[in-house]
Amino acid sequence: MYLRDKQSLFITKNRLCYENQDYYSASCSVCGGGRGCIFLCKIGKPKETSRAGSNRFYYPSGYMVRKKEGFPGERVVVLPPVVVKTEEQDALCQSLFVTDIGYYPHADYHGCTRTDGINQYVFIYCVDGSGFFTVDGRRHEVRKNQYFILPKGKPHEYGATEGGNWTIYWIHFRGTCAHVYADGLAAPQSINVAMDSRISDRIDIFEEILSTLQRGVGLEDLRYASSLMHHFLASVRYLGQFRGARANADINIVEQAIHFMRENIERHITIDDVLHYVGFSQSHLTTLFKKQMGESPLRYFNRMKIEHAQGLLRTTDLKINQICYKVGIEDSLYFSRLFSKIVGMSPTEYRLRAARR
Repeated sequence: MYLRDKQSLFITKNRLCYENQDYYSASCSVCGGGRGCIFLCKIGKPKETSRAGSNRFYYPSGYMVRKKEGFPGERVVVLPPVVVKTEEQDALCQSLFVTDIGYYPHADYHGCTRTDGINQYVFIYCVDGSGFFTVDGRRHEVRKNQYFILPKGKPHEYGATEGGNWTIYWIHFRGTCAHVYADGLAAPQSINVAMDSRISDRIDIFEEILSTLQRGVGLEDLRYASSLMHHFLASVRYLGQFRGARANADINIVEQAIHFMRENIERHITIDDVLHYVGFSQSHLTTLFKKQMGESPLRYFNRMKIEHAQGLLRTTDLKINQICYKVGIEDSLYFSRLFSKIVGMSPTEYRLRAARR
């Protein structure tokens, strides 16, 4: 189910009333409606196309039309019921296991409503943009560097705010220990960048869960993903302990700037953002940076992004347009030009050469 433009959407002809508004509903194309996911598309008088058998409707301007998937650069793994049953019955996995996991970069018009809830906890971590969620009749606003966990079995709604264009990491999970991580977190929880923050480490754990389940769903894959899931949720539930494990008080101003860059490698940040974080003027930081690192902060940050992209090209099968989002660059053509300028060859050529070694 994909949004073709802001006024049209393929839907089924099921009308319903929700909060005194008329809607048409459409089943989620990931689960086929089996988990109760629907889209709520507010309508006035939709105009159906004259083509026989068409389910396309056109909505007047000003109506918010949402979609659950189909975003450029997205990655999703949905485990089939037979695999989930294996997790439920395994002595290790049954404590905490993933049923669905994904990453949506710059997901404008994203949204989902489940009027009957779902038999899983839903973890959403917003690293950029803004969104919202509603549970227990209360709406919460979500900003970048915040996460929340929706309780299982309760009706809820969530999505990007209009123009919010949020980037999210999300996981559906269950298990006998799941409530230990989820209870009390049905409100926005902040994870701000600080000198002891380990945001990039946390994202690496998420990526390892996702890539493990992409490669295979054998018992050892599932057990490894379950073990990683404990670590991932512990990194947010026990934030102080996670940060304190690698605390370092003796970090100079240039290292602070580099840390901020590394923690925000997926975001489009400017030199002003770095200056605001370290509290120095551009001329002073640039002088210190060149003295210690031999190049300007901007050149260093671009090189950091490309080096990260090189690692992804060598070790993953992500497409070029997916990798550019992972380094905070939305324009794949600009990414390719920058990559070629720094590395001396295109991303595609680099991947081919790396594969031959």
